[in-house]
Amino acid sequence: MDYDVRDLDLAPAGRRRIEWAAREMPVLSLIRERFAEERPLSGVRMSACLHITTETANLARTLQAGGAQVVLTASNPLSTQDDVAAALVSYYEIPVFAIKGEDNETYYQHIHAALDNEPQITMDDGADLVSTLHTDRTELIDNVIGGTEETTTGVIRLRAMANDGALTYPIVAVNDAMTKHLFDNRYGTGQSTLDGVVRATNVLVAGKTVVVAGYGWCSRGIAMRAEGLGGNVIVTEVDPLRALEAVMDGYRVMPMTEAAPQGDIFITSTGDINVIDEHHFEVMKDGAIVANSGHFNVEINIPKLEEMAEEPPRRVRPFVDEYVLPDGRRIYLLAEGRLVNLSAAEGHPSAVMDMSFANQSLCAEYMLNHAEELERTVYNVPQEIDEHIAQLKLEAMGIEIDVLTPEQEAYLASWQAGT
Repeated sequence: MDYDVRDLDLAPAGRRRIEWAAREMPVLSLIRERFAEERPLSGVRMSACLHITTETANLARTLQAGGAQVVLTASNPLSTQDDVAAALVSYYEIPVFAIKGEDNETYYQHIHAALDNEPQITMDDGADLVSTLHTDRTELIDNVIGGTEETTTGVIRLRAMANDGALTYPIVAVNDAMTKHLFDNRYGTGQSTLDGVVRATNVLVAGKTVVVAGYGWCSRGIAMRAEGLGGNVIVTEVDPLRALEAVMDGYRVMPMTEAAPQGDIFITSTGDINVIDEHHFEVMKDGAIVANSGHFNVEINIPKLEEMAEEPPRRVRPFVDEYVLPDGRRIYLLAEGRLVNLSAAEGHPSAVMDMSFANQSLCAEYMLNHAEELERTVYNVPQEIDEHIAQLKLEAMGIEIDVLTPEQEAYLASWQAGT
């Protein structure tokens, strides 16, 4: 078995953490039990470009139980948990190509190694695997039945590909499932992002002004958790509806140019480029902390910050780089501008990834069963899968809900009854 991980001696620790995460992932465990019995993915080659974490390990185990031949590669150079990667290779015989801190060249070498599996199904987190397949490995496209995508950023890229007529096979946007973006994006990103900022800096959030760029599902969670820790939250937005919602939720809303001189901590999560730019750095306070929780490290204009600084950055703590500007002000960039929640912390809690990866598993099964009727575009997760996962999660939590009576169902389906 070919693989590339940091150190196989880390495997025992990784296995313990994978098992610990599994305790908080009951829905995925139920799916894994069914997959082991039915083997719906038997013989299917799958290449997955995901964050190599304990939660992803349990997804890979589930796909493997279903009969899939899974190969994993990292979807971000800083998000890999090296002990987990080692455990997947040593104990579960799943090929992994991922090393925390790998350079950009190695990152793409690993993606190519995963594509050497000649996948029939792709599973992506940011669409780097799919874009590499469509640009550099086009000879493999005829093998592919379909794919899934985990993130907002990836879905944006894939919809752009579909609109350009460049997408060559169907993909299910797992990110857009209600059981994904309402929970993973909001509660998972909210908690894990603040966890990453606090672990990296050990600063007290209470009393500080926290500027949150964007007010999509991820940013809402970040704003909520920053406020919960006592931060004074400012939201910046370009969408009038989201900006209005942020105002109604009690946050101050203003352009980034106005927020820049006020903020102590800045967190981006928009999916767009240069959300924090040169003219923002020029007016930031001495000691401003800047972090990103969007998928790619383009939301903060790091090249411009490097250009503005008097000298190369100084690493003052793990994942904290100090940039000194000509007037003596210091700006602290966390995790090299990459996903702070996965780079400086452990990513989302397992309990919320349980639903996201349940969607991945069931959508892979769905893709196989419906490949012939699907077109070359991006599809939403079928509602029945979304609702099934929500029901399983409630049952795992010991929560029961009401069921409509026949009379109530008839009433909702009729139009005759009025006042």
